[in-house]
Amino acid sequence: MRKDTFPKFKALLKKSQNVVIVTHWSPDGDAMGSSLGLYHYLKSLKKTVTVVVPNDYPDFLEWLPGNKHVLVFEKDSAKVNKLLAKAHIIFTLDFNTLKRIEKLGIEIEKAVAPKIIIDHHQQPDNYASLYFHDVNACSTCELIYDFIEGLGGKKLIDKKIASCLYVGIMTDTGSFRYPSVNSKTHLIISELLKTGIMPSDIHSAIYDTYSESRMRLLGYALSKKMTIIEGLPVAFISFTEAELKEFGYKKGDTEGIVNYPFAIKGIKVCALFNEGEGGIKLSFRSKGNIDVNTFARNYFNGGGHINAAGGKTYDSLEKTVEKFVSLAHELVK
Repeated sequence: MRKDTFPKFKALLKKSQNVVIVTHWSPDGDAMGSSLGLYHYLKSLKKTVTVVVPNDYPDFLEWLPGNKHVLVFEKDSAKVNKLLAKAHIIFTLDFNTLKRIEKLGIEIEKAVAPKIIIDHHQQPDNYASLYFHDVNACSTCELIYDFIEGLGGKKLIDKKIASCLYVGIMTDTGSFRYPSVNSKTHLIISELLKTGIMPSDIHSAIYDTYSESRMRLLGYALSKKMTIIEGLPVAFISFTEAELKEFGYKKGDTEGIVNYPFAIKGIKVCALFNEGEGGIKLSFRSKGNIDVNTFARNYFNGGGHINAAGGKTYDSLEKTVEKFVSLAHELVK
């Protein structure tokens, strides 16, 4: 845990007007929920605020309040660079190394504005001026709630902010089933529900919007692509770029597929390999004390949490899978 004091945050916010909020590559529910939750809070303080994402995110997150004001760096880099140059504060949410945001990281490193990390991933880099970092938090949205509360802004949490934070907590805890969930998680959710948000509606907006092709891709993954490594509690699924195209792949279509093999008795590690975007994107999940964060950092240019991590390689899909299978014994020993 690395947390600066609230007087420091208050002093910096008081003298700052222009704020840029940045989240990680291929933003998920926690990334967008935390960014837009903080966006609405800072707007209520009369700040000039912009949320910037490195690239597009799934359309099932586009209903979030404030979505239409989000800038995508890949599409509007010139405008983003001007905003970064004028920024008084840059918040970086749900990631802790500038490598995680590709070319946008280079621009943020050049920006003179102080950076604030709000994040729950392990081993943060030292690029920030202030930190609100805790690996024990279930999500970055939990930290945004704590941040707002610590600044004395709890009364400003309305339905917009609550909707955003609920999405991040719900998605990053696997609908409240991961070990990171504790009594505090549910106390925060209780406070968010007091604003009048409807959890069933939010859950439906995230999880009940699959296209037919996405459902068929899931069926194909389980029936044709799932492999269990003989003698190990390890399962993986891999997709070639051609296979994804065959099912009309759109960003977000493979979200959550990595977790399905856990439904098989005895499986303790799951992995997903997606070919595309000039390389192989990897997702790792585990149960108990099997550390996929260290595994991803050591072998696949990635990282994350003990039980959930990601990575990326530029080897072929075949070589990437072979490497994973050869190292699986080490992971679960």
